[in-house]
Amino acid sequence: MNTNLRFAISIHALTLLATSSDPLTSEAIATSVDTNPVVVRRAMASLREHGLVESKPGAHGGWRLLRAPSQIGLCEVYRSLGSEDVLAMHSHPNQHCRVGAHIKGALTGIFATAQAGMENALGKYTIADVLTDVLARGEK
Repeated sequence: MNTNLRFAISIHALTLLATSSDPLTSEAIATSVDTNPVVVRRAMASLREHGLVESKPGAHGGWRLLRAPSQIGLCEVYRSLGSEDVLAMHSHPNQHCRVGAHIKGALTGIFATAQAGMENALGKYTIADVLTDVLARGEK
């Protein structure tokens, strides 16, 4: 699954967890996301490894946030998914072509600037901001 989709699912799951004082199962989260619980568990595993959530097995188990929603930045969530950048270069341009031979060099700086700008923008928002927006949209 690509990073963009895992990112959206992760934000959805964290926002849902922010609405509940009780742990939520992968099945409950999957119902809200409208996906398979296995997809949720994979996304949540990365979040757990980065100290954003924890899980407990058993009848009263499930996932819960380890920090307040206001302390979970969207850039941190994005980075927890791995190092795959949104903009990636194809691996083997034709080195015998005058464009192919130099395209990586031309795009590397542009892509790095765009990636940094995206991460800077994400750094301005938290799960609490997403939750506030979701709740406001529900009141309309």
